[in-house]
Amino acid sequence: MNANKLLQLVVILFFTMNTNAQELKKSFSTNPFFNSYNTPYDLPPFDLIKNEHYKPAFLEGIKASEIEINVIASDKTKPTFKNTILALENSGELLSKVSRVFHNLNSANTNDEIQKIAKEIAPTTSAHNDNINLNEKLFARVKSVWDNQKTLKLNQEDSKLLEKTYKRFVRSGANLNKTEKEKLREINSELSSLTLKFGQNLLAETNSYELVLSDKSDLKGLPSEIIEQAASTAKSKNKEGKWIFTLSNSSVMPFLQYNDNRALREEIWRAYTSRCSNKNEFDNNEIAIKIANLRMSKAQLLGYKSHAEYVLEESMAKTPGKVIDFLNRLWIPALEKAKEEEAEIKKIMVAEGIANDVRPSDWRYYSEKIKKAKFDLDEQELKPYFSLDNVTQGVFMVCDKLYGLQFKKLGNVPVYHQDVTAWQVLEKDGTFLGIIYMDFHPRASKRGGAWMTSYKSQETVNEKRISPIVSITCNFSKPTATAPALFTFDEVQTYFHEFGHALHGLLSNVTYKSLSGTSVPRDFVELPSQVMENWAADSEVLKMYAKHYVTGEPIPDALIAKLEKAGTFGQGFETVEYLSSSLLDMEYHNATTAHSGLAEEFEKQVMQKIGMPNSIVARHKSNYFSHVFSGGYSAGYYSYIWSGVLDTDAFDQFKKTSLFNSEKSNSFRKNVLEKGGTEDPMELYKRFRGSEPSIEPLLKKRGLDKKS
Repeated sequence: MNANKLLQLVVILFFTMNTNAQELKKSFSTNPFFNSYNTPYDLPPFDLIKNEHYKPAFLEGIKASEIEINVIASDKTKPTFKNTILALENSGELLSKVSRVFHNLNSANTNDEIQKIAKEIAPTTSAHNDNINLNEKLFARVKSVWDNQKTLKLNQEDSKLLEKTYKRFVRSGANLNKTEKEKLREINSELSSLTLKFGQNLLAETNSYELVLSDKSDLKGLPSEIIEQAASTAKSKNKEGKWIFTLSNSSVMPFLQYNDNRALREEIWRAYTSRCSNKNEFDNNEIAIKIANLRMSKAQLLGYKSHAEYVLEESMAKTPGKVIDFLNRLWIPALEKAKEEEAEIKKIMVAEGIANDVRPSDWRYYSEKIKKAKFDLDEQELKPYFSLDNVTQGVFMVCDKLYGLQFKKLGNVPVYHQDVTAWQVLEKDGTFLGIIYMDFHPRASKRGGAWMTSYKSQETVNEKRISPIVSITCNFSKPTATAPALFTFDEVQTYFHEFGHALHGLLSNVTYKSLSGTSVPRDFVELPSQVMENWAADSEVLKMYAKHYVTGEPIPDALIAKLEKAGTFGQGFETVEYLSSSLLDMEYHNATTAHSGLAEEFEKQVMQKIGMPNSIVARHKSNYFSHVFSGGYSAGYYSYIWSGVLDTDAFDQFKKTSLFNSEKSNSFRKNVLEKGGTEDPMELYKRFRGSEPSIEPLLKKRGLDKKS
């Protein structure tokens, strides 16, 4: 019996037990989540899904899951891998089905009603998860299989799924006593609501600010396409004849980089960095502290000293001490380089008659001037070569040369917003691999940042590979009335980065969905994404895809040379900005006693402790640090630079041979991209590399080695 038939039988069984059976049967026939999608490639029927469908599907999904869990837990036969571990792996299909669509859209295309449903459903789903993880009869069966694994003749993936399942129960409180379990339930419920509230506050606060300019002289220094975008934004808000700048990165960052008006730069910078700390209904000061304290309480309830110790147990780093030592090893040379960069900025400011200290709102503006003077490189020179279409073709070309992948744009398939495109992904021989959605531009209904996610994970059923459906969501520069979307080089690298995550999901070739694709430790998941950035910046590759959007001419060698010479420029600032957030994350989550006061006060103490320059602020200040307070990176923000060691070391292996060395690309695909979480990540890396990675390529890339 296939999964959809089984799902329908379970739901119908519930309907027959319900006093409102007729009403529910009607809902079953009209709610897309209760039936097979009947769409190409089993894509979600976004055109049919309405807000009113979510809550009934969540509730019925939970009830269907409860029936399945009860069947597994009450089984009178001896616990086996098949009737317990595999049965658990295959349970909860309806709940997973609605959850993936709902939570993805809550991030990428939300509205007031979706946010209301999210608040209502969060405690219910949290309680349901606890009901599974704290089910004593169920855990007894899982533990029995775990204790007898040596007699079961399991293969590598079976063993990993058993290990992951058993540890999930233990790390979720299965060994706690009754009183402790009730306390854990309370903590989990509160955390689910607070993390959701943190993210919703940030979206609301980001959308609430507009810098409206009426005087053209206030636009001095800004590139024409940035001005045009601001005019287009104003027009869309019925303020034609004005210019509006927002706190979306594609708006605020160019403003800080180019606008000659220091007072206006300071104004928008303060708005950007004071988000959710304005003592209003969207203030996250107390929420961040509560989240950190609840996480600590949960970790200690489970037998760990801190939340960081709890999280890192399942990472490559293993311990907080190892992470902090690693970050400090980078912090010292990064701080030295940043101070050198600050001295250069001060020199220019003094020459301009601005003798006071460098403000954070000054840094990007004067760095751009210095880069122009030192390397004759202006970001605006690059942008015409990085149109959305050309960069997309560049990404596809790299994927073809490395892995033989082909991409075919799909028409007439449902998408959740008009900006979204869907693509079929094929092997060179035409074998179907999966589907990728791509969603590039900012809007009020989308949270900030860039991320990859999935609507369906890859798995193998009855020896047949079930293809994944993945998505990348970004907030890149929009097209204007006179030009296509033209990317900054940072946006180009972000595109390649997120596509690397997508490849991790698309090329997965494992048996169990719980182990597929990006289901790996946080400090390993950034390897596939960050290694792709290296191809984006390589001169050989740039010549292949960076072509002027008007003339079609490839990017000139002279411009590539300027880009390469400026390669380590500003890395002191960027690394300090990033590392300070990583250290802040660890300070919050490695605590063994509760934090008091407000988040902004705690952050100030941490910045003083690490010696943060007054001219730089952490990349993510506490009150809008969504990565750790609503995005799953708590005690894990360090993972980007940890994976940076891996990705620079990995790319170094290609550079020593050739950029598209087939032996190395095949090895990376087979040992990293296809394996998901089926084995220890360092073992997978060493199988590709032949040894553990070296930190030297990372230091060199960032200009932090002694030679730089």
